[in-house]
Amino acid sequence: MKWELTSRFEQALVYTTRLHTNQRRKSTDVPYISHLLSTAALVLEFGGDEDEAIAALLHDAVEDQGGLPILDEIRVKFGVRVAHIVEGCTDAFTTPKPPWLNRKENYLQRLRDAPPDVRRVSLADKLHNARSLLASLRLEGAQVWQRFKGGREGTLWYYQALAEVFQSTGGMK
Repeated sequence: MKWELTSRFEQALVYTTRLHTNQRRKSTDVPYISHLLSTAALVLEFGGDEDEAIAALLHDAVEDQGGLPILDEIRVKFGVRVAHIVEGCTDAFTTPKPPWLNRKENYLQRLRDAPPDVRRVSLADKLHNARSLLASLRLEGAQVWQRFKGGREGTLWYYQALAEVFQSTGGMK
């Protein structure tokens, strides 16, 4: 199927840039938008469509920028499917967030039953996070683990569990 990115993608890009304008990646000076752009790029490279690429740009908006009211705004601005994908990629809808381990276990369970479009965006998100973690480990060493609520053991457990879910569900298929 041949398709192009439309003005909806551009609108989502502007919207997410504004939402995350003051946010940085964990304990760094890297603008958060870099993660969202990388996730969207991976989704497109994995064969995702425009709705999935838009959801990739917005996948952290609910967790980081206002909870359920932001999800409602996404639904109005970008449609039900985009909102559904964003919802499927969200592990916390409230502030403060529930305890880390509970959030991750619940997310893994939901991911097992998620449709392929949600898994594609989730996989792109987690792949970019893992690449960033590896780059930080190479540059900074073991102190990187202090950035993560799960520490070294919890973070490695989570990525292993994600890999098992993606493998057992066929990844994005």
